[in-house]
Amino acid sequence: MVNGLPSEVEVITLFVDDIVSSKAFYAKVFKSQTVWEDEVSSVLRFGGLLVNLLDASQAPPLVEPLRVALSSAGARALLTIRVVDVNQVCSALREIGVDLLNGPIDRPWGRRTASFADPSGHVWEIAQLIERK
Repeated sequence: MVNGLPSEVEVITLFVDDIVSSKAFYAKVFKSQTVWEDEVSSVLRFGGLLVNLLDASQAPPLVEPLRVALSSAGARALLTIRVVDVNQVCSALREIGVDLLNGPIDRPWGRRTASFADPSGHVWEIAQLIERK
């Protein structure tokens, strides 16, 4: 560990293509507390973690000299949330119109998982602890 660098992640910023549809998606799926928002961003509380939905047009100054990749390039990250019952959460997601990318699947590393994507292609995985195979 680098001296002075804490082991806790405070904020994850997701660059989104359409802030309006992203806000609607996250409100429908996660019902997280909104900590702050304006026309180009929305900061949501997930327990001790903040997720900042930021309009991709506002991202370049945050990552320069790198460029902001297009969402059409494919999945670039996987964010995992532990749940008690993957099947139940999958049913609830389907009921509100969220399509699963995959799952539920029993993984050999001791998780039952399923994944879905937000409107900008950020992939969320739900994972239930199971016995390792």
